[in-house]
Order: sequence, then structure tokens, then C-alpha cells
Amino acid sequence: MIKYFSSSVGRLRLFGFLEGISLIILVFIAAPLKHYYHNPSLTKSMGPIHGALFIFYILNALSVSVEKQWSFKKITWQFLIACLIPFGTFYLDYKILRHIKTNEK
Repeated sequence: MIKYFSSSVGRLRLFGFLEGISLIILVFIAAPLKHYYHNPSLTKSMGPIHGALFIFYILNALSVSVEKQWSFKKITWQFLIACLIPFGTFYLDYKILRHIKTNEK
């Protein structure tokens, strides 16, 4: 777990995982509870948490893209779109981030 805090790519992977989980909870649990069972309590508590994780993910994605000199057209837009789609951050972690070697310890 420490390896995720020691590099910018590790932090991006961690925030991607947390952001993805929070989006799944909001879309598949909290929203149905709010609209079908008229219970907005989970939406009210998870909404701000997801918002903060969303911002941290975007900022880390931009930071890593500048550090790794990724072009916006090739990769960076994928990270910006992935956080809007359920399971999108997990897909990018599997396809792109887990293959990146970091020099930081």
C-alpha cells in the first residue's frame, strides 16, 4: 500500500480506485435509494466525498500527464472522460497505469 503514496502514478492509481468506487456507490446504490425509496441520506453523504475524490483524481491526472509528457489528444482526455463513466477508472488502471514503471521509491 505504501507504494501508492511514493509516486505520482501510484497516487493517481489510488485516487482512481477510490473515485471509481464512490461513483459506483452513487450510481448503483445511492441514486436508486433516493429516487425509488425516497431516501436521500446516502446521496447527501456520498456526494461531497465523491466530489472531493473527483477533484483529486483530475488534479493528479493532469499532474502525471505533465510529468510524463503525455499529449492531450492521446492519453490525457481518456483520464478526464474515465472519471465520468462507471468502471472507467478501473479500465484505465488496467490498460495504462499498471504498466508504467516509476523511478520513485
